[in-house]
Amino acid sequence: MKITFQGAAGTVTGSQHLIEANGKKILLDCGLFQGKRKESFELNRSGLCRGDEIDALVLSHAHIDHSGRIPCLVRNGFTGDIFCTSATRDLCAVMLMDSAFIQEKDVEYVNRRRAKKGQRPFEPLYTRADASRSLEQFVGLNYRRSHELFPGIRLTLVDAGHMLGSAHVILDIDDRDTGKSRRLVFSGDIGRPDIPIIRDPQPLVEGADILIMESTYGDRLHPPYPDSEKELERIVTETVSRGGSLLIPAFAVGRTQQLVYALHRLHSDGAIPDLPIFVDSPLGIATTDVFRMHPEVFDAEIREFLLSDDDNDPFGFGRLKYTRKVEESKALNDLKVPAIIISSSGMLEGGRILHHLRNRIGDPRTTILMTSWQAPNTLGRKLVEKQNPVRIFGEEFEVRARVEVLTGFSGHADRDGLVDFVRVMEKKPERTFIVHGEEDSSTNLAKILREELGLKGIEIPESGKSFTL
Repeated sequence: MKITFQGAAGTVTGSQHLIEANGKKILLDCGLFQGKRKESFELNRSGLCRGDEIDALVLSHAHIDHSGRIPCLVRNGFTGDIFCTSATRDLCAVMLMDSAFIQEKDVEYVNRRRAKKGQRPFEPLYTRADASRSLEQFVGLNYRRSHELFPGIRLTLVDAGHMLGSAHVILDIDDRDTGKSRRLVFSGDIGRPDIPIIRDPQPLVEGADILIMESTYGDRLHPPYPDSEKELERIVTETVSRGGSLLIPAFAVGRTQQLVYALHRLHSDGAIPDLPIFVDSPLGIATTDVFRMHPEVFDAEIREFLLSDDDNDPFGFGRLKYTRKVEESKALNDLKVPAIIISSSGMLEGGRILHHLRNRIGDPRTTILMTSWQAPNTLGRKLVEKQNPVRIFGEEFEVRARVEVLTGFSGHADRDGLVDFVRVMEKKPERTFIVHGEEDSSTNLAKILREELGLKGIEIPESGKSFTL
């Protein structure tokens, strides 16, 4: 068996790990690199396996840093099956088409500038036609329903509790080369217990022989979720008392729905002022519809809430409006009263949120609330790091708005959650590969796993490095 790490190695984005066993090549995730634009542009076009060399792809979840290069793989000749949960497939139907639209528009903009300089045009990484074609290859599987990928290789997906449809990936491999039967576990992104909407991550008590695990928050702890909801209440109340509006950049999948549900509860309890709340993200609106289609993954808390809620919709209530049309979005910039605007993208790298930010970043009454991890070199990271001024659409703006950070809404396990993921395993892995984290996070997690759990054979692989096991 051989593993090659082709993404999310030494960084968080671009998840992609190649497993070679029994003469077959199985790709775990196929995600986009995000961050510095020029660097990401080049990374997303290099190092991707030839599609016709891959026999199957297993997708842990729909976030674009895990799924966003699938249409490129198909464009490069991949014709095999893409295995994931049904919810992940439904989310990808929306997200990959949206990503393809962005790829096309970004290249159009770049090519206009290149044409003026007499430079050759770029091709988009993929098109909407590529994304549509890739969706024909998705195969939805239920949790804990074992499926034979190939002779001697069985796949099982287990609820990872990170977002709708997310999964830990288990490959049970009867390795012909060594004559051994080994279990390889890819954690995907590990969720947090006691977070509303989706169920808690399911422990892998049986353990693993080989473990590939994420480390996004391997050196940090999250505050308890109820504390973060109270902090949200404080931030809304203080912003309104200044006569300002609250801008929340949010990932369209997971974070938007989480924030809407939290605000719904605070509004129902009378804990926040009565003010208009807008979700200004076409992708966020579309993915919220997908959430409504999958109540089978809702946790007990949201089921109880629905029994007592007059609206009978966790993602809809009287003061909430979903703005679909461009004209509706533009009208928000003319609001003269305090409001909450939730809009993508979550790292401020594109989308409608940039227009709202440009309009309000110079207003000291405004609050910008960051609720998720921000990749290096993104506008979101620059705001979190208090850089001033910042550039939006190529123009410099002084940051007079208040910037707040709430990590308690994160869908990622923190340091203790990551350690506990391994702690409960009855069979501890002989080899562990730490991925999907910045250097400090990965190094710290590896140190704790060695010292607290006695794990040996821990590696923090570099991108492109292969291991024969």
